[in-house]
Amino acid sequence: MAKPGDKDHDVGQTGHPGELVGVGEDVWMDVIHKMDEVYSDLLQYEVALEEKNAKLEESQQFILSVLTAMSDILVVCGRDGAIEDVNPALEVITGKSAESLRGSAIYDLFVGDDARDQARQLLTVFGEREVHDCELQLRAHDGSAVPVSFNCTPRFNAVGKSMGMVVTGRPVGELRKAYQALRQAHDDLKRTQQQLLHSEKMASLGRLVAGVAHELNNPISFILGNVHALRRYANRLETYLGAVHAGQSPKQLAEQRARLRIDRILDDLDPLIEGTIEGAERTRQIVDGLKRFSAIDRDEQQQFDLAEVVERAVRWVSQAARKDFKVRLDIPAPLMMIGSAGQMQQVMMNLVQNAWDATSTLGQPTLQISAEVDVASAQVCLRFEDNGPGIDPGNLAHVFDPFFTTKPVGQGTGLGLAISYGIIERHGGRLSAANASAGGAVFTACLPLAPLTPAC
Repeated sequence: MAKPGDKDHDVGQTGHPGELVGVGEDVWMDVIHKMDEVYSDLLQYEVALEEKNAKLEESQQFILSVLTAMSDILVVCGRDGAIEDVNPALEVITGKSAESLRGSAIYDLFVGDDARDQARQLLTVFGEREVHDCELQLRAHDGSAVPVSFNCTPRFNAVGKSMGMVVTGRPVGELRKAYQALRQAHDDLKRTQQQLLHSEKMASLGRLVAGVAHELNNPISFILGNVHALRRYANRLETYLGAVHAGQSPKQLAEQRARLRIDRILDDLDPLIEGTIEGAERTRQIVDGLKRFSAIDRDEQQQFDLAEVVERAVRWVSQAARKDFKVRLDIPAPLMMIGSAGQMQQVMMNLVQNAWDATSTLGQPTLQISAEVDVASAQVCLRFEDNGPGIDPGNLAHVFDPFFTTKPVGQGTGLGLAISYGIIERHGGRLSAANASAGGAVFTACLPLAPLTPAC
């Protein structure tokens, strides 16, 4: 116990009013600094809290806007089927507000005991499994039943415990409308595709007709000239035979024979008749080839000579092209294969026509067609190489795509090579495109040959 006269003082006693004995100025400065730090931290926590609160409000607003914009029904319910939240789409159909729906049983939304029992089974028995495309009758605000296709997905908490279900649904009427619209769009697309295919066939037919017209012109003109000559000869022979039947003298008959040049007519008859038969046979062959070409969808398993098809395609396209379009053929014959000669004719004409289109602006348009036969694999590869500008490297991967074309609008459908690719593929072959090292485009068609028939 302290006594009067002691020199030491206890800490905590005051020497002067408002001052602590033994507490210096440094201690006070530390306390002030600590208070400043705590205040600064509080300010930072408040700013961070406000930022997080703003983000939370923004997220809530975003979720609310998404739920409001959804045309599909959305219901969040607990494990017991009690509704926890709904979106405006359900309010519109049921005619009830979200406040009145919260806490009620989701089963009460459906019409009929069967629908309610099925919903109860889905949400309780299968409460931890997803359910897809389950059609149930939903009660509308006017009491009518609206068929709805429902999807149910379970929701879990952080530790994996089931918390209930998220149920989404779309009225089946809307699905049917969407399906009908999709089917109509598909039908329109198929119809447009058929029209484009028909347009491409008409373009091929136009090139064909032009080539055939030139091809038929030579033998028909030859036949026509021979027939006119035969008619003149027939008139002279008729005159001479009339003199013979009239009983003219040998001298008169000799004069008639010399004047009418009967001996020359007799010498010319055989060549004229043979030439006429040859021209008619040539015309028959052209028409026969045309008939085979027209049978695009028939005789797909007939044996034919591919070399003959290529030669005919070159002849028909070249007849309609410029006279200076040179095509060099280096193909062994025969090249027998099985398939549709008409379809293969379309492919070969298209490849030759494309080469002509690519080289038509050049001074000396040229196409080289060669064939390489692999006896071991019973396969032939036809190579079509032109001296044109070639194919842009960026377009090489798209040349066989439907509707892809580098020609001006109105001059190409973009289906020629796509159709040719499909025909080659159906015949068990492959069609490829590349650029030659010296320039120009190269199309290669590899096709299987028919198996050789063993000799008897």
